[in-house]
Amino acid sequence: MVKDAQPAGAVSTRTQAEVTGVVKGLEQAFNDKDPVALAGWFAERTSWTNARGTRLDSRAAVAEFSAPAMKGFLSDSYARYEVVRLLEIAPEVIAANVAQTPTDADGNPVEGPRGAALYVIARQEEGWRIVAGQNNAVEAPAAG
Repeated sequence: MVKDAQPAGAVSTRTQAEVTGVVKGLEQAFNDKDPVALAGWFAERTSWTNARGTRLDSRAAVAEFSAPAMKGFLSDSYARYEVVRLLEIAPEVIAANVAQTPTDADGNPVEGPRGAALYVIARQEEGWRIVAGQNNAVEAPAAG
């Protein structure tokens, strides 16, 4: 959510909203189990490492990996993505730290592995897209 993100440095409100829109679009595509829509949030030339450590070096590779994964081991996985920090690396290049919380299909939080992702999102001819990033599985914080 853009209102909760903590910009590091001067990231305009408009850029915050546009970058957060990419993250929310990616979340929606993941939860809809739509590999084409998911891959569409990545630049044609991208370098993405997923939570399993698989590096995918193009939009096509993201789609190719995601299609069977979403029908297989990710078919019952849903998540909420929250932008927690933004850093302008260069003009129109933003690093976004994203916290991922597992949910049920209705968006209610559930037990399960969480994620901490870093997306590098840059303005492309087609709009803001993920050009590089890494998704890391993390353990849920201890209750207490």
